[in-house]
Amino acid sequence: MNHFALMILWLTIIISKCGFSSSMINPLNGQHLRVIWPLWSGNPKGLWGPLKGGVILDFLSARLNFTYEMVRVTENTLEPQGKVRGLFNYLWDQKSDLLVTDVLPQFYRSNIDLSTPWVFSYCGILIPVNDDSANINAVVKPFQWPVWLGLGVSIVCVTAILILILRFSSHLPENFDSNTQVESNSNDNLEGQDGRHPVSDRDRSAKPYLYVIGNLLSQGGPCPSKRLSFRLVAGVWCLAAFIFVQAYNSTLFTYVVTPVNQPLVNSINDVLESNDIQLLVIKASPLDFLFSINNYFVNILLWKKQNPNASGIKLANKLNSFPDSRCKFISDCLSVITPGSRNVYVHAINYLKDTIKDNFKKTGKCKFQIAKEGFLPTRVSFALQQNSPYTKRVDQGLLELQQTGLIDFWDTWFRPMPPQCNGKDPTKTSRNKLSALSFKNLTGAFLLLAVGLSLSLLVFLLEQIYYRFI
Repeated sequence: MNHFALMILWLTIIISKCGFSSSMINPLNGQHLRVIWPLWSGNPKGLWGPLKGGVILDFLSARLNFTYEMVRVTENTLEPQGKVRGLFNYLWDQKSDLLVTDVLPQFYRSNIDLSTPWVFSYCGILIPVNDDSANINAVVKPFQWPVWLGLGVSIVCVTAILILILRFSSHLPENFDSNTQVESNSNDNLEGQDGRHPVSDRDRSAKPYLYVIGNLLSQGGPCPSKRLSFRLVAGVWCLAAFIFVQAYNSTLFTYVVTPVNQPLVNSINDVLESNDIQLLVIKASPLDFLFSINNYFVNILLWKKQNPNASGIKLANKLNSFPDSRCKFISDCLSVITPGSRNVYVHAINYLKDTIKDNFKKTGKCKFQIAKEGFLPTRVSFALQQNSPYTKRVDQGLLELQQTGLIDFWDTWFRPMPPQCNGKDPTKTSRNKLSALSFKNLTGAFLLLAVGLSLSLLVFLLEQIYYRFI
């Protein structure tokens, strides 16, 4: 453990002891409690429970002056499931005095006492980290489709206007403008470069088209005409093309380097709206209990204030629509959350962080991530025997612990998330080290090049067939 953290813990205990009023009756003074903490080392692995339960228990023991012993358990559920016992059975049978695990006060009305809530959190969705895919659309993403449509229409209109100016320039008087010269019609009688074909109207009209496209591609080129009207249109197009090119280039870089592994879902609403996404929970966990109770209460408790358009009935039906949606252990749920799968795992946000951290220690890779939006704010408590004389003192000890701020500090102590899995872009490196672009970043450009080469080869073959056989 961190020595600095231990020092803070014991200083807090000493100060709290000094501030304890001798006139206040402490029924826990000198008592020996039987405590259940699912993550105790003597219990089987795979049980779920609060990671901070051990240090909280040590704090309460020192603060309220009691000793304790751990009760070994194998059950992974709170409520009994048919003939299978639950953790509450130990309280009902008076085999345990305190249950250090997460109990949702608003859903459990069994014959137990609940402590004051010791943590306030929310539920999250664990999803797989998808592999990088080819960034094919990076070339067209800088502009939305209306911009591409408007750009295409502009090219056609500008080209048509320039062609019309060239074709009808001969009808204008030569002294129309002192600063312009009417192009000589002698170009009509000039021979082509091959010495056989004269320059036709089609050849002259191709020049404005190449001029328009050349400016848009930053290739430039000589102006096909010296007439003032032609140059005015060409100048306006140059300014517009400059804006288009600069806007496209500045945005293109962002889409080229942006990761292309989009998350499977972003919120619980995405799960509800997708028919092929399978929702997973721990069997008989508080969330399973919540989703399995009367659909009316699910609807009221989950979304009455958050999203009136969503329905708790949909979530309950989603969970019941898959036969394997309830896992006995966390490892069973994680084994089916793989890249390319459509499975998501729902649990409290702290447990999901533990899962990501533990998996990173085993594999060295970030195989899981948490969806962007959480849902269902929750508060959890400990459980004691019904009408326990220790309930009020445990409540006071938890309130004093919250006031010290140690519970929030322990989150950073016990859950140091790996930098690679902190939700930021894993492709970004330090400022002093630049990452080279991969083939997947520029797939769209290579695809465009391949299409252009294929099209040019096809046109070349058609030309050869035309001139040789027709």
